[in-house]
Amino acid sequence: MEKKSAFIAIVGRPNVGKSSLLNRMLKQKIAIVSSKPQTTRTRIMGVLTEDDTQLVFIDTPGLHKPKNSLDQYMLRSVNESVAGVDACMLVVEAGTHITEGERMFAEKFRSFDLPVVLVINKIDTVRDKTGLAAQIAEFSALYDFTAVVPCSAQTGEGVNDIKSELRALSAEGGFMFDEDTLTDQPERVLAAEMIREKLLRLLDKEIPHGAAVYIERMKERENSDIIDMDAVIFCERDSHKGIIIGKGGAMLKKIGSYARQDMEKFFGCRVNLKIWVKVKEDWRNREGILRSLGYDSNDFQ
Repeated sequence: MEKKSAFIAIVGRPNVGKSSLLNRMLKQKIAIVSSKPQTTRTRIMGVLTEDDTQLVFIDTPGLHKPKNSLDQYMLRSVNESVAGVDACMLVVEAGTHITEGERMFAEKFRSFDLPVVLVINKIDTVRDKTGLAAQIAEFSALYDFTAVVPCSAQTGEGVNDIKSELRALSAEGGFMFDEDTLTDQPERVLAAEMIREKLLRLLDKEIPHGAAVYIERMKERENSDIIDMDAVIFCERDSHKGIIIGKGGAMLKKIGSYARQDMEKFFGCRVNLKIWVKVKEDWRNREGILRSLGYDSNDFQ
């Protein structure tokens, strides 16, 4: 049985459910999810190996107009992801019309002559499914999609159909990663993202996008199933620091408690998590800080 593989970029506007779909296909949470747009900041690679086929997914930030150096990095990340893959998944939300963002994606697809599967997500939120036919017709006029798959990342409906369409786009030549590989993200990055997800879910809209998380220390105790972890949350204003910490430290304790639960489930051991909050004004435009957080300075040009 010849092994096959394909690199698949998951692209789309912010908040259409790209990360939720990735987690659903992998049956494991490696990408953070929230109801706020621009949740994903970097390219997150997820690897799905089933039988003779390995699909390597690249979850990209939502395409939006850049306002700072971090946004420029995110835009560059999307462009590079599309340029270096075998196929794409364009994810759109059920019940919506074509926007300028989707037109930009279609232009990129044409320039690289890419096979693309159109995924219409969140069909569980649409009561009248008859409107899906009109939406499919509208988007089909935009690009010659390989397939169109309505689905729900929330319920799992249609997800196996997506995988079937993508498997058909894979090529012989062996696997790119070991069969038990789940992601290319270092454990520290995954831990930091779990904390940032709680910021996005628990705090007001303005604050999480002005916050970043850095894991200063992550060490497993000898002869023990406990990981000691020190994390720092960077924010841009003293007022934001106060909100993140909360009255009597209540909000920070809640963030830490929820994040620790996710970490212990993912890493399979107990986690001793300590979190500090520091103010770094305008960090999203300071390349030194962005580099320390894992963003490549070449992407700020």
